[in-house]
Amino acid sequence: MSTWLGVDVGRAGVKVALVRTAYRRVALEALFSVDIDAGVEPGAAIRTAVTAALGASAAADAVAAALEGSRASVHTVSLPASALKQIAEVLPFELEAQVPIELSESVFDYKVLPSKAGDVEGSTMAVLVAVARAEDVKARIELIKTAGGAEPERIEVGGLPIANLIPHISVLGQNDPVVVVDIDEHSSEVLVLVSGEAVFARTLSCGTAGLPASATLLGREIRVSIGAFRAAGGAQPVHVYLAGKGAYESGAVSFLTGELGLPCDELPAPSLDATAVDPNRVREISRYAKAIGLALGLSGRAGGLDLRRGPLAYERGFAWVREKVPVLAGLVATIAVSFFFSAWAQLHAASNDREVLEKALATVSREVLGEEVTSASRATELLTQQTSLTDEDPLPHADAFDVMVKLSEDIPQSMVHDIEELDVQKAHVTVHGVVGSIPDAQSIATSLRAERCLSDVKITKTQQVIGGDRQKYLLEFDLKCPEDVKGTKKKESSATAAPSSSTGGK
Repeated sequence: MSTWLGVDVGRAGVKVALVRTAYRRVALEALFSVDIDAGVEPGAAIRTAVTAALGASAAADAVAAALEGSRASVHTVSLPASALKQIAEVLPFELEAQVPIELSESVFDYKVLPSKAGDVEGSTMAVLVAVARAEDVKARIELIKTAGGAEPERIEVGGLPIANLIPHISVLGQNDPVVVVDIDEHSSEVLVLVSGEAVFARTLSCGTAGLPASATLLGREIRVSIGAFRAAGGAQPVHVYLAGKGAYESGAVSFLTGELGLPCDELPAPSLDATAVDPNRVREISRYAKAIGLALGLSGRAGGLDLRRGPLAYERGFAWVREKVPVLAGLVATIAVSFFFSAWAQLHAASNDREVLEKALATVSREVLGEEVTSASRATELLTQQTSLTDEDPLPHADAFDVMVKLSEDIPQSMVHDIEELDVQKAHVTVHGVVGSIPDAQSIATSLRAERCLSDVKITKTQQVIGGDRQKYLLEFDLKCPEDVKGTKKKESSATAAPSSSTGGK
């Protein structure tokens, strides 16, 4: 969880926004403003606004502020696309002829803009650049640090911080150009957004002061700014959104709609949780658009530009590390506890699995090997000993098909013989046959007795066929070869197994 503080310092007042972030949640914690009247120093107003916004919190995790657009210069520079890798070295030469200040005494930041439709791919690139005097940026840093009690990490420029609201205000991310005008009392910031990127920015020297007499001047200045964007190759904007104090001036929306020839509306509220903010300030949340944008710019996905570059780059000191030591220690302790708990859980599960497997091995080894063992090596040793005793083939050396072959061989060709049923059950064979006479059946039995795999051959029953002179007989014998008893290898000529019962005739 982090708290970010955005401080918007203007000529007429100070506006402060406090944003708190949590997991997938961004919430507004406080909005506060203090007017700078005659005789009131900006530092005192900043101190009052920051203290009121922080409330019971000791300090924010990070602070961001902005430099007035009138004290900086924002340009769009066209460079060859081949200079992208050396852009930081090339830009100073391009800016030297376009800005009225000495570059050796200034700081600048830039971002490469998306290519426009119709541009030849790979030819040129547009770069948005903000330049300011280093002494002005340093003075703003010291002012916020002294009055606000914390050094700002970011110093943005003019109205560019409003671009940080794009992820939280959907209408600002559309592909067609939209204009946001932040109208303060003595100045106004014009910002043009295209496809979720700030592509044009200008600061106007007129605001709400002098209204309604100065309304025509304000409308003309905004119209001229939009014309300058169009002259630089930009498309016609489709909408204008008003922010700042001027968004709540009576008749401002309708007047500018007619003056600019474009639909104008108050800037929609960002999709942030604002339940902790005073409802009176939530109703005028667009007044704080720039301050909220400054706070959101600290998220690391800023859409604006940061002038804390070069010698003014922000460096976190040892004090910041010391503040984070309790958090870091807690995270390390949490990770260590999680690691040890995970390791213990895995070892415990492995131990339980081992016990289950050892019990299963003991049961199986007792039934199969005759000895209850829990060691895999001992079980392997016993299994090797038993398998090395014999290589007995579990298949019989003679089967039902062999019986059919022997019957066919032992029945003379001249004998009329029918087999009604041949049944083989656990090495016992039963033959139901029909022959011409009982002596024929006896001769078949005599022939089968000579076979080495047939034993105890006998005719157990004879019966004359009803309505005929032929004889039915029941022949029984055992089927077991000597090899099946001795465990010797099966003869290579053994026939393939056939079904256990068959009917047919010869």
